[in-house]
Amino acid sequence: MKLFDDLISLFYPQLCAGCNTPLVKGEEVLCLNCLADLPRTNYHFNRENPVSQIFVGRVNITQASSFCHFDKGGRLQHLLHQLKYKGNREVGYKMGILFGYELIQNSLYQDINAIIPVPLYPKKERKRGYNQSAEICKGLAESMNLPVISGNLVREVHTASQTHMGRFERWENVNGIFSVKNGVSLTGKHLLLVDDVVTTGATLEACCEPLLKIPGVKVSIATLASA
Repeated sequence: MKLFDDLISLFYPQLCAGCNTPLVKGEEVLCLNCLADLPRTNYHFNRENPVSQIFVGRVNITQASSFCHFDKGGRLQHLLHQLKYKGNREVGYKMGILFGYELIQNSLYQDINAIIPVPLYPKKERKRGYNQSAEICKGLAESMNLPVISGNLVREVHTASQTHMGRFERWENVNGIFSVKNGVSLTGKHLLLVDDVVTTGATLEACCEPLLKIPGVKVSIATLASA
């Protein structure tokens, strides 16, 4: 079986999702060079980091952090494009694992009870075949040894792309579009809300609002990138 796998690798080598070079033995999804070059923020070591400051005065979160800086035209943008539009779910899983190992080094994230993805509108998720935030959650769950809760937070309305919207337009676009099902099961939990990218924070704020109405719930935020 090993000989067969080696032959497959010889003729159809797995490529790094970041730079498209062939992966060598021991590398998975990303080559060592791409891993070393990820533009990490280290925000999780600073309670008052630029991502957590986005939500000050808007919604009462416990903590927020992003794994990497969004480098327009750079490697991370390529990775996120692979995850969202090219069907490369492994990127989300791998990056989630890496981020999770960093989060658990900090006491601010050690009382998390469960991980919850920002949901897609069901029709959009069926078209894509998966929710990229849920793939990130799977990786985080692996390295943080926590359960993922899906289906409780739901997106009730399909919204337009926010790529070219300003802050207020983004807030209007997502205001009131999320709701919670079976909120009793989340009572008293500290939830880690996960998305791929945070820009103005409008979508994450809209997700937090119904979650924080549940008795005893605390919400922290983790995203792969901050733009």
